[in-house]
Amino acid sequence: MATNGDFLSTRRGSMWIIRHFFALLQIQLRCLGDGGLMPKLDWQSSTNSIVKLLLQKRHSLLAVGMAEFKANKLCLDLSSLLPLWEFQNPERGYLVNDVCLLEAYVSTDRTEGLISHEFMIKTDSDRHKTDEADSPTHPSEQSVLSQALEPADPTEEDMITFFTSLESELSNSNIVFSQEEAKKALATLEEALDRTPAHFYGSREFTSLELAFKILASFYCPSTVEQKKELLAMLESLKELADRAAKAMQDKNCLAEKESFKLTTTNKLGRNLIRYKEVESEVAVLHVQVEEAEKKRKIILAERKELFKSSKKMKMELEALEKQWAEYEAMAKVAEEEEKSVEAEWGRIKDFISSINRKI
Repeated sequence: MATNGDFLSTRRGSMWIIRHFFALLQIQLRCLGDGGLMPKLDWQSSTNSIVKLLLQKRHSLLAVGMAEFKANKLCLDLSSLLPLWEFQNPERGYLVNDVCLLEAYVSTDRTEGLISHEFMIKTDSDRHKTDEADSPTHPSEQSVLSQALEPADPTEEDMITFFTSLESELSNSNIVFSQEEAKKALATLEEALDRTPAHFYGSREFTSLELAFKILASFYCPSTVEQKKELLAMLESLKELADRAAKAMQDKNCLAEKESFKLTTTNKLGRNLIRYKEVESEVAVLHVQVEEAEKKRKIILAERKELFKSSKKMKMELEALEKQWAEYEAMAKVAEEEEKSVEAEWGRIKDFISSINRKI
């Protein structure tokens, strides 16, 4: 099956990467220069690129594409040259198994016919020799090669695409597992089944369980295809059981939470009732106090009114007295003179009587 991958080549001191994303139906040609991200300055304004898509199993040419690679662009999308969607399996969603991108040649000097006799299918031994001849021997070149093969900052889309393609590849591969691997897978499943179903709700452990089921189904030779399918279907059943167990536990916990809420609320209502009765008693006492205070208030108000009336009357009398004060002063002066006159006459009479008494 065709998979994602990078092919690295070195030409005239510059590194080229052929990157194909079968999940995106796309091939890209990328230049790294001297291990960096920018092309070398001594390149010409453009280069000719030829990429061939071949059938690996039949050793036959499948498609050829040619495009001009601009030196001021870091990456060239070759999807228009090699429309990979033509080789997509409509039933299974990925490329047919025998499609493989083997080689791509880049001509930096616009040489025509560069690969007319060199671009061919190589045997494993020939490719091994070519790889040994082309591989860098200098430690610094080896370091640059390692850095070039490693993605610097993979995007979220790159990671999703890679692992989706990897999952599709592994799920459809016919890998033969050993008896030891089957025993480990069986032990993993037995250990998992000893736990409660709710333990696996939302757990990442299903990844290891899924692999264990696949290993067991692959190694379980006496079983029929239907039995293997049933074995693989048990994983989905376990997921469903975990969900159901978690749902049941949530429902039980919900009832427990409601019971706790009911008890707490009932206790609060009881305390509120007791406090309400206390408040009612306090209000009754205050009501009596208010009535007594109201009576006292009325007495005080009546007294105040009486004080006002008497004070006003006395003030009026005082004002009237002030108006007659001069008259009373004159009367008092006349009375004083009259008093002196009376005393003088009284004394004269007294003296006269005394004189008679002396004569007798």
